[in-house]
Amino acid sequence: MKIIGLTGGIGSGKTTVAKLFKEFGVPVYNSDLKAKKLMQNSKELRTSIIDLLGKESYVLKKLNKKYIADKVFEDKELLQKLNAIVHPAVKHDFIEWAKTKKTPYVIQEAAILFENNSYKTFDKIILVKAPKEVRLQRILARDTISEEEILARMENQWDDSKKIPLADYVIENTDLEKTRLQVEEIHYQLTKMVA
Repeated sequence: MKIIGLTGGIGSGKTTVAKLFKEFGVPVYNSDLKAKKLMQNSKELRTSIIDLLGKESYVLKKLNKKYIADKVFEDKELLQKLNAIVHPAVKHDFIEWAKTKKTPYVIQEAAILFENNSYKTFDKIILVKAPKEVRLQRILARDTISEEEILARMENQWDDSKKIPLADYVIENTDLEKTRLQVEEIHYQLTKMVA
């Protein structure tokens, strides 16, 4: 079984692309959702996060995502320390999840495969991209965060021009039908590669 990384900047449409792969029966592991679940449910992670960011990280035993985001997106060093706590737990969880799948390949969807150097551990990488303005509009329509907060998060991610040379496949995600055709072609190539 091959392990495929699916990545892209905030608002690029990774989740949309992941859903299209799921339509072809490909199992997709959403790292960001799993990370939040692990941060919520793992006693070890909870203790480490409180030690790092303070007891405000949890309110009534619920993960305080807004507080954590506000803390780490203004402080790159703090973000790296949080990632050093969460990423190994997610990696272990992904490996256990992948063992249960019986498909030619699985996809791990993650926002920062290049930034944290984990892209080297995948058999192939799919990069989803869209123009900055399109991404900004998508996030403003989807999330309750300000334009300044979005731009700050974009600053913490590599620019697409830096990611493209490292990716095996690049999906330009501006038109859903064109995106669907690109996913179909990549799925065909990956299935052929594994066979």
